[in-house]
Order: sequence, then C-alpha cells, then structure tokens
Amino acid sequence: MLRPELILVCSTVIACLSLQVWAAAPSREEMDRRDAWVNDSLRRPDQNTPPFSFVYGGRHSDELLGGWKYTTATKKLDDKRTRRTHTYLDPETRLEVRAEVVQYSDYPTVEWTVYFRNTGQKDTPILEDLRALDMALSRGEEGEFILHHAIGSPMSETDFKPLLSVLGPSAKKRVTAGGGRPTDTDLCFFNVEIPDRQGLIIGLGWPGQWAADFVRDADSGLRVAAGQELTHLRLYPGEEVRTPLVVLQFWEGGDWIRAQNVWRRWMIAHNMPRPGGKSMRAEFGGCSGNPLPNAAEEIGQVEGMLKDGVKLDHWIIDAGWYVNRGEWTDTGTWEVDRKRFPDGLKAVADCIHKSGGDFIVWFEPERVNAGTWLAENHPEWVLGGKDGGLLNLGNPEARKWITERVDSILVNERIDHYRGDFNISPLGFWRGNDADDRQGITESFYVRGFLAFWDELLRRHPNMYIDTCASGGRRNDLETLRRSVPLLRSDWAVAHFDKPGAIGQQCQTYGISLWIPFHGTGAPNGDLYVMRSAYAPAYRIGYDPGDPDRDVKAFRQAVDEIRQIGPYLLGDFYPLTAYSVDSDTWIAWQYDSPEIGGGVIQAFRRDESPVASMSLRLRGLDPTARYQVTNPDDHTVRKVSGRSLLRDGLKVEISNAPGSAVITYKRAE
Repeated sequence: MLRPELILVCSTVIACLSLQVWAAAPSREEMDRRDAWVNDSLRRPDQNTPPFSFVYGGRHSDELLGGWKYTTATKKLDDKRTRRTHTYLDPETRLEVRAEVVQYSDYPTVEWTVYFRNTGQKDTPILEDLRALDMALSRGEEGEFILHHAIGSPMSETDFKPLLSVLGPSAKKRVTAGGGRPTDTDLCFFNVEIPDRQGLIIGLGWPGQWAADFVRDADSGLRVAAGQELTHLRLYPGEEVRTPLVVLQFWEGGDWIRAQNVWRRWMIAHNMPRPGGKSMRAEFGGCSGNPLPNAAEEIGQVEGMLKDGVKLDHWIIDAGWYVNRGEWTDTGTWEVDRKRFPDGLKAVADCIHKSGGDFIVWFEPERVNAGTWLAENHPEWVLGGKDGGLLNLGNPEARKWITERVDSILVNERIDHYRGDFNISPLGFWRGNDADDRQGITESFYVRGFLAFWDELLRRHPNMYIDTCASGGRRNDLETLRRSVPLLRSDWAVAHFDKPGAIGQQCQTYGISLWIPFHGTGAPNGDLYVMRSAYAPAYRIGYDPGDPDRDVKAFRQAVDEIRQIGPYLLGDFYPLTAYSVDSDTWIAWQYDSPEIGGGVIQAFRRDESPVASMSLRLRGLDPTARYQVTNPDDHTVRKVSGRSLLRDGLKVEISNAPGSAVITYKRAE
C-alpha cells in the first residue's frame, strides 16, 4: 500500500539572480517544505503512519503501530541539530521500535535511523521486510518524475557516471548494492526531480547490502522504499538491530544542479569528518605503490621528492608492509615485517614528519587468509574459519582484539591517519552464516560492529582521519563517509595512469563531484594533460625521483597549480558540458566558492576533438560584479562582468588535442 503522501506545493518563481540564490544557499521555501513534511509524517501513529515500514508476525506495521504504546522525547544535539526520538512498544511481545529523527536548522534536511529491540523474555515472532524509508510522492498534471542517480565504483572508466531514469506510469526501478559493499555497482544517493519545479534528494547510510525501489503507479504517484535488502529474522531477548540511515533533503526552483550543490554544502557541513575539530582541506600527497614496500625505498621516495622541490602534505604506505608470504593479499598477521622495516614503520614516519607532512598507512583487517595468525589462532572469529574469510566484526571479542591491535600499531609506529581497505565481497559470508529464521542478522550485527570499530579508533585518535577504500570506491555510503574520506575514489585509476586513462579520470571527477565533495585520485607522470585530468581535493602523485628522464618542471607546475586551486575544490560544482567518454569532444566543469569570491574552470579538449575553442556559460556568479579571469597557459588576465559570464559565457581556447585549461577567476574589488 502507498505511504503517506508528500504534498508538493508550487514554489515561488525566483526572479532575482542574487549572489545568495546563485550560491546554492537553502531557501526559506525549502526549509518550510521540510518542516511541513516532518510535521505531517512524524506524528502519533493514530494520526499518521511514519515514513518507514516493516512486517511483524505476518502483519504490516500500518496495522500495528496505532495500537502500540507511543512516546516521544526531544533533545537538542547542538545549535544546528535537534533529535526527536519516537518509540513504539508492542505490549504483547515487548518489541520496541525506536526511530531517532534528526532535523537540521541550517539545511532543508532530515535524517533518521530505526532500531528494533526485543525487551521481552522470549524470542520475537518473525520480523521482516524492514524498510528504513517507505513513502509516497505525488506529481501534478504535467511532466514526469525523473530519477537522477549514478554508477558506483565497479572499477571501470565510467565509475560514478551520472544516470537518468524517467519514471513513467507503471515504471519500476530497483537499485541495489553489489556483493555487500554499498557502492560497488551503484551509489546510494538519489535525486527525484518532480514536476512543478521541486525535488527530493535521498541518501542512504549502510555499509552493507541495501536496496531501493522506485515504483510508479498508473496515476500520479511514486512510491519510494529502501532498506537492508534481506531481513527475515526473529530477535532473541535483549537483541537489537537497526535500519540504514536515511537522509532526505528537499529542494525547490526546478534546478536539480543547484540542489546538488545544497547537498554538497550539507555534506561538508554535517557529514564530512572534522579531525581535531577542523574542516578537511585539499591535500597533496604521494605513495610509492610498491606491493611489498621496504623502509629504504619509502624513505628514498620521500627524500627524493623533497630534493625535487615537491613538498608533500602526506605520504602513504600502501599494502604489504606486514608479515606475509610474498603477496600483499596475504592478510591476517598484523605485525610489521622487520626484515623490510628493521626499525619499524616509524622510520618512514619520522622522515615525512620532518618535512611537515602526515603519515598514512594501509590496513585491511576484515580479510583473513588461511595460514595467517588470525585464521590459525582464532578461527571462531572468522566467517570461513581456518580456511580464511571475513573477520566477523559483529563478534565483540573479535572486534575488541582487532581494535587493540590496530591501535597499538598506530601508536607505536607514529601513524597519523588510518587507511582502511576492503577487497572482499562480504555478502556470501553474511548470508551463509544465517539460519532460515535469522536472515539478515549477521549482516546487521557486522555493520554495527564495523562502525563501532572505526568510532573507537577515532575516539582514541581525535586528530586522525580515516581513508576509506574498498577496492577503490566501493564503500562510500553516508555512514562510512561520516567517518572517513576516499583518498582513492576508484581502483580503475591505478591501472590507467596514462593518456588514454585521462578521459576516465575526467569523467570520474564529473560524476562523483555531484555527490561526494571530498575525494581523491592521482597521476604518476609528468604529462600536464594527464595530471590535470586527475586534479581532486585529495590529489597524489607518484614518480621515481631517481629517474633521469622525469619531468620535474611539469611536476612542480602541477603541484603549484593544485595548491592554488585547492581551496575552490570544496566549493559549488557545476558541469559546464555534457558527460561523455568520447574522444572527439570536450568536457568541462566549474568549482565556485562565493565565500572566497572566486573559482576555477577546468576544461579538456580530447585527442580527436576538431574544436579548438568553446564558450562556457558559468554558474554561481553575481551578475552585478566584475571578475578577474586568469589563464596561466596563455598568460592572459582580463576583467569580465558576472552578467556576461553567466549569459554569454567564457571563451576558452585550447590549441592542442589533447589539451587542457585551468582558468581561475576572482571577484574584482
């Protein structure tokens, strides 16, 4: 059955192109619409049904909640967030359902997580089909629902490709995670564009197997339901499970790209880590990439780059530094290999710390190989046992041991930041461990254990950030991103650090920037076109300082350029051309920071493009202001009115194919 309707009222036409409007600030109409929806949808169960659902003992929650005991409690979390807890208690079986709803005062955003706890003395009846989100949208007489979504990171050139699905009458669209990693096949973020110039952004936080269904009826309604993909379980006394985190953000005005920028701003303000209480900033780093690293090589790389005049914000030791049998994939014995690192990792830490940079080290504690210490000594902690498999973070003893072990390495080896990889699909291990009447329970406990593991590391190391990696960008749901940033957004880049790979790098920046503001990638050689194609808030470069053919001048130019434009890369993001992987076209975008009063345009003419110039219409500018536009490639500086840049565009010339342009602008005094 359809859920309570979200009433979509026509918005006021915005006639003024003021700086605030173009800068993607939330509007009063958007805040009011969010408030109206919350007041309508999250009331007493005898007045309305909530925007989540489940089936309990064969009966739908719509039939049940009105007869359960209902209480509410409100707590102000800080000056921007208020939490209201809605609790429903079944008087017969003592199942407690608790919805923790957080409302933001500075964004048209609301989020919630639903918890199910058995407070009785007996096992519960079967609890199934837990839908963290279950709601209905309505459209007007004209137009159709449009779903904006994106590919995840299955390691291809088209990772994060923007997708568009028109949801006509009776259409059905199902989007899911792949193999238990939440952004393996698809991102768990959606923008539903609704006729009458309105829309709704939906984000999910679940580092596991989620599913989202968009089901259009034959009339004017669209049902949206999302949650853990499979739940059919009974809870033992005292047990508790939870749903994915759901975030809704309401938008008005008919411009879905502006809505994406309000989302980016909310992500930066409220869903991005703040190590030491400070905002993340654009960073430049390096990594040798040796699958079996050693101290001499790592120190030589850092010192060689410093001699070349390349100062690093951080240095990463990637996989393979631990005791293994000749392969970096041999994980499960978490001890520093003293043959390759006689003085431990701290020798490398001291080297990078001397230059003022931070030290990041790779871990993959969740994957356990046969024959390693964990598999041999604690097979009961491993889903897969002595043959190896998945360290069960849902097991409190296993989680406590790995927390203490990782923490001791962080402290003893003077590591600043933790890089957490995850090169294993967990879904088969989870489901293979479940009885018929406990389907989904292992995954649910594991997800909570994983988040608790990271939370404890961050509690012990408040100045630390976590680099999330799961074969690249396959674990970038909201809960994970609330605790980490993806310094390597896609493993595809690792195998394509060359000119043909530049197109993929460009396209990945275009796609991921619509949803995830802070992301990283890199480039290893001195070709400026290739390096510019990989510019990102977390940019890293790798090369052999001992190579006599290295292009140090190009490296320094790229480093200077990325540092110059770095502050803009966490501003508003505007695509200036269509998305394309074709080699006979251009691709371009703009980052704009009204707070700084400037921005940057990145444009790429690909190798088969016959077009040497394009006029790119900019976004986000004050039409009444003048801007100083600088192109370092042709050494031109000119002043142009904001109105002209918005209406007529900026003419960009690139004589070479392939070629690139990085053009900055600053609001003139």
